[in-house]
Amino acid sequence: MIIFRNTRPSVVAAVILAGITASAVSAHDHLQNASAQHDHPDAVEIGAEAAYLAHNDAAMDKMMADMEVKPTGNVDRDFVLMMTPHHQGAIDMARAVLKYGKNEQLRRIAQEIIVDQQQEIAAMKLAIGDTLPPSGPAPTQVAPETAPARSMPSQVMPGMDPNMKM
Repeated sequence: MIIFRNTRPSVVAAVILAGITASAVSAHDHLQNASAQHDHPDAVEIGAEAAYLAHNDAAMDKMMADMEVKPTGNVDRDFVLMMTPHHQGAIDMARAVLKYGKNEQLRRIAQEIIVDQQQEIAAMKLAIGDTLPPSGPAPTQVAPETAPARSMPSQVMPGMDPNMKM
């Protein structure tokens, strides 16, 4: 849009995300009103919704704060510096859905968002020559066990080659 031509990208992002935040606040207010009026019979679900909204609000606040970067003079680097927290915000919001959501289709979409956004963050960092931190399990996976694997008894199954490497 022409009205944003001379406006800093962080200001444009703040305006867009202010609308999203206002919607979340409105949903939060509606939830509180419904709770006060006893329109929602399941108190556990109300608690989960409040926890979800708190998690989501924290993710949005962190994302907005982290997107406020001092320009480096390198457009590519500045883009990555602003987009990385934006993508991380999407990851954090998707984690909130995985923690509190019940709809399996939305949970699968949240898992895809996490993986896709992590890959995009990695691709952007590599594109500007940054190194990546060591990789770990995706937050959609169960962390590997820390206990050492138990060794199998040295029995040979009938018909199996005892020299076969496994």
